[in-house]
Amino acid sequence: MTRLIWGFAGILLFGIGAGATVVFGGLYDVGATSPHWRLTYRVLETARLHSIRHHAEGITAPVDLETQARLVGGASHFSTHCASCHSAPGVEAEDMAVGMYPKPPVLKDVAQRYTPGELFWILKHGIKMSGMPSWADHGDDDLWNIVAFLGSLPGMNSSDYQALVAQAGAAGGHHTHHDMDMPMPRP
Repeated sequence: MTRLIWGFAGILLFGIGAGATVVFGGLYDVGATSPHWRLTYRVLETARLHSIRHHAEGITAPVDLETQARLVGGASHFSTHCASCHSAPGVEAEDMAVGMYPKPPVLKDVAQRYTPGELFWILKHGIKMSGMPSWADHGDDDLWNIVAFLGSLPGMNSSDYQALVAQAGAAGGHHTHHDMDMPMPRP
């Protein structure tokens, strides 16, 4: 039994030493031009998915999530802040997104992979070391508008997207859905 304990302690110390050598020796390439090691990617991806699920527990979507006002408000924010990295129907991502690692995903089916509460949490808190910012400085209504928009992406084509963006522009840009029925003040 003592040999087993000493053997385990030796393996543990070797692992810590090897990890310290990689980290403090600068051996791990953090450049965006080289992908993560397969094990690193799996660990990070698993941690990301479980963290989102855990932190989004108990977040419930508003009952009016599928209204046109929310969809238009979300399209406005998406076209202004998100399409440059994630693309949009008929809109390519900008050059900046091409050089990012991990590459920002195309969000066409994101609402089929995440619950509305999970999407809300991602938007509000962002994702560390991915380029996905926190939009916590936006009101919850604005974030729910984006969730509504993401839910409509699977069936959306370029014409539908451009029509929503035009509606949002006519309504005065992105703001909460409660303001959609009120005229925007003129400067």
